[in-house]
Amino acid sequence: MTEAIIGLGSNLEHPEEQVRTACRELCGIPGTVPVRISSLYSSVPVGPQDQPDFVNAVALLRTELTPELLLDALQDIENRHRRVRMRHWGPRTLDLDILFFGSTVMDTARLRIPHPEFRNRVFTVIPLLEILPDFRIPPENIPLRDIVGSLPSRDLEALSIIRKNP
Repeated sequence: MTEAIIGLGSNLEHPEEQVRTACRELCGIPGTVPVRISSLYSSVPVGPQDQPDFVNAVALLRTELTPELLLDALQDIENRHRRVRMRHWGPRTLDLDILFFGSTVMDTARLRIPHPEFRNRVFTVIPLLEILPDFRIPPENIPLRDIVGSLPSRDLEALSIIRKNP
């Protein structure tokens, strides 16, 4: 089985409950077992600021699926949450991103792994550091904790923990 790291986020229709429900729904993905889920965090939106703050979390899964099949399963969950893609970085009921898939590196029209913006987003770095403090970023093998200092301090200050145990 391959370890996959998933970013979860929502800022519409009761975002905290959207993320909590999605965390439970990860258990229903065939051939996939959730291993660990971070606390929930609140963060300011990336991109347009004329939208509510987000609730974010990160989940560690073990899966027998390929990256593409896992993406299909995640998009099915998003669709059940009535995800609508109206504008880039706009508000959404649920966003599920594959951040890492083992040591896989891929860049297709549909999927880029590692997620290209991962290291620029405090709302993915800090929750991942919470559940995997010794994580090393593939393919460079850089310790995750080494990039925390490069995150914008404004984002770090804006990020707040909501609750443990989504």
